[in-house]
Order: sequence, then C-alpha cells, then structure tokens
Amino acid sequence: MPKPITLRIATNKDLAALHKIQVAAFMPLLIKYNDLETNPANEPIEKLANRIAETYSDYYVICYGQNMAGGIRVVTRENNRARISPIYIHPVFQGKGIAQEVFKQIEHKYNKTRQWELDTIKQEKRNCYFYEKLGYSKTGLEVEINSEMTLIRYLKRTEKSKDSKREV
Repeated sequence: MPKPITLRIATNKDLAALHKIQVAAFMPLLIKYNDLETNPANEPIEKLANRIAETYSDYYVICYGQNMAGGIRVVTRENNRARISPIYIHPVFQGKGIAQEVFKQIEHKYNKTRQWELDTIKQEKRNCYFYEKLGYSKTGLEVEINSEMTLIRYLKRTEKSKDSKREV
C-alpha cells in the first residue's frame, strides 16, 4: 500500500531538515552545471528562512508517510496567478509519484489560481517532460546561466482561465 503524500506549512522548526533535503536534491545539478549563483544547493540556510517567513508566499513541507521528503514554495501574485519556486524531493524519495501528487494537491488548494508559472533547466529533459505531462507549456523565455545550462519558463493556465470569457 502506497504511503500517503501530505503537505503542511513549513515553520522555522523545519529549517535545518528542509535545508539538508534541498541541498541533497539540488547537489547533483550543481555538480553537473556548476551554477554556483543560481542553484538552491548553494543557498545559505538564511535564504530558506526568509522564504519561509515571506508573507506573499506559502512554503510547504512535503511528507511521504511519516518522512519529510521535500519542499515546495507557492508565490501568490495578483490576478489569480502563482509561481512554483522551488519544488524539490530528496533523491531517496524520487520516482515514487510524489511530485505529481504534490502538484495535484497544490492546484486543488489554490483552486482560484488561473495561471501557474515555473522555471526549470532546459537541458534536464526528464524535468521538462514531467512539467509538460502536467499541462505546462514552454513560454519561449530562456535565460542562459552558463554555457552548459539554460533556464526556461513554463506556464499552465487552468480550465477556469481557458473557459472564462474575455472582458471587453
């Protein structure tokens, strides 16, 4: 029987554990792309503390059964828009369908959101495929971080925004 996947709001008590998970999740990409300025594995714990404390975003602990498996931050914006930045799952828990379930729960929790946005590494085809499978589309915005790595923006419009009539 699969373990339940749940979300709870992160607190300062979660800081050290979340930081360790974030480093573990992003370290392979840091080693691969050497993106010292942008990779979350290279961020100080204080930056994570600031994100947890922000009033314009919600930072969640991703739990897999009784285990802390990762984190996700939802940045809410005006006009029913939101941004996912970051989402990460500890390598031990990857490949178990956790991220897919987390996106489902987040979209349900933020059911008034009409447009979702996130960035990922263009060269990580598995990540790109995953987001496209969830209904995200490339926007065309690309930012070259270095000669090995480019960030690309993805967007997802919910059914509400697709079905809503244009205001004239």
